[in-house]
Amino acid sequence: IVAAHPDLTMSSPPVCSESSISDEFLHFVNGCHSEFHAVQQTIKLLTKAGFEEISERNDVDWTTKIKPMGKYFFTRNQSCIIAFAVGGNYKNGNGFAITGAHTDSPVLKVKPVSKDQGSGFMQVGVECYGGGLWNTWFDRNLTVAGRVIVQTEEEDGKPPKYECKLVHIPRPILCIPNLAIHLNRGIYTEGFKYNKQTHLLPILATEMLNKEMKMGDEAKASDEHHFLLLVLLAKELKVPMSSIKDFDLSLCDTQPACLHGAWNEFISARGLDNLMMSFICTKALIAATDEKSLKEAKQIQMVALFDNEEVGSTSQQGANSNLMVRLLQRIHGDDMKVYDAAIRKSFLVSADMAHALHPNYTSKHEHNHRPIIHKGLVIKKNSNQRYATNAITTFILEEIAKKHKIPLQKFVVRNDMGCGSTIGPLLSAKLGIRTLDVGVPQFAMHSIREMCGTRDVLSSFELLKNFYLEFEGLDSSLTVDK
Repeated sequence: IVAAHPDLTMSSPPVCSESSISDEFLHFVNGCHSEFHAVQQTIKLLTKAGFEEISERNDVDWTTKIKPMGKYFFTRNQSCIIAFAVGGNYKNGNGFAITGAHTDSPVLKVKPVSKDQGSGFMQVGVECYGGGLWNTWFDRNLTVAGRVIVQTEEEDGKPPKYECKLVHIPRPILCIPNLAIHLNRGIYTEGFKYNKQTHLLPILATEMLNKEMKMGDEAKASDEHHFLLLVLLAKELKVPMSSIKDFDLSLCDTQPACLHGAWNEFISARGLDNLMMSFICTKALIAATDEKSLKEAKQIQMVALFDNEEVGSTSQQGANSNLMVRLLQRIHGDDMKVYDAAIRKSFLVSADMAHALHPNYTSKHEHNHRPIIHKGLVIKKNSNQRYATNAITTFILEEIAKKHKIPLQKFVVRNDMGCGSTIGPLLSAKLGIRTLDVGVPQFAMHSIREMCGTRDVLSSFELLKNFYLEFEGLDSSLTVDK
């Protein structure tokens, strides 16, 4: 039928105007196998755009390097990254334009002692991180990714050195099989029920084949992890197994992200919440800080990507730490009176994915607040301060959107349902900065495979880019508190 229609004769779906940035996101997210890899991918974007790495540990970087027209970034714990650019007309007290997101997603994390086995199978003990839709992890081709602490080669007479290396085994090595319907007929009347401790144990191998392959003495190899798992890690890292000292590993799906739908209008990927907003915020900062734009800028423009949002943000690399407070003070200098004035001139866009109206579950949305895929970034508001949005912060973004004819939507949760939260309220309270919560609408949040629309990627990028470029000018025309 398609081939016979004169307007639909094509060898492949058409390329939409938003396909370029969507394709770039696919490349980005296909390298984000863990929160550590997400930071690594972000560093690649920033360095290509001329951002210079500095260190929290080196005070010289902060006292001598930071100056107008400079672009910088630093990391914390390899899982949190902050980048900022200093406007050519910046002076202390001019304020900050910030977007914030997070690098983590709900995943299954390998336990400190993961060696588990039963009924002839070698299994890997995992812990549930965040509020995942764990039923979606069954029957998937899984692998592991994260960071490994490795001892480097020792030199005679010198103490050993250690290095944190990122690892991703690029093939399926784990699976959590479902129970056959013939053994679980209650699923039709009781729903799919599982125990997170006993039913989420992935299978690594059979004990029988492992012995036949002569992988070594399992009992002597490690009391904590299967010898086979360590062998696979060592092989991928190209290091001796004995050099592996510890690791932070997560399970991840091996299926790459892709475009789908008849018109390639949807993105299907792991961790859209919140790798999508991390990508968009970073790309917006880069686009807004080209040489010409940065030369004219009066403020410091910044993107902050935190870890551990999915579990409350209370960690050294989370938004509920002292990181942002100390960072803004460190950049600004010792004059706290001028710093306080700068905070009042600043603005934070907390960017975290939003819930699109699901055609099969329309009753789950408040009838006047139903975000639709392809209809733009969603402003999220909650009177109980689960989001930091208010009328002032909404007005600022709406004015920028209207000027550039960029679509915006609004979301409020139903009164009879609980409301999620973001880094927005935490940072707004800690910093005293006006804050707005926004997100690209998506389906299947916290599933192993999530879905959003390509058009929203482009429009959200354009909006946040113009936020960086135009916030200071718009804010100077607005009077709220004298």
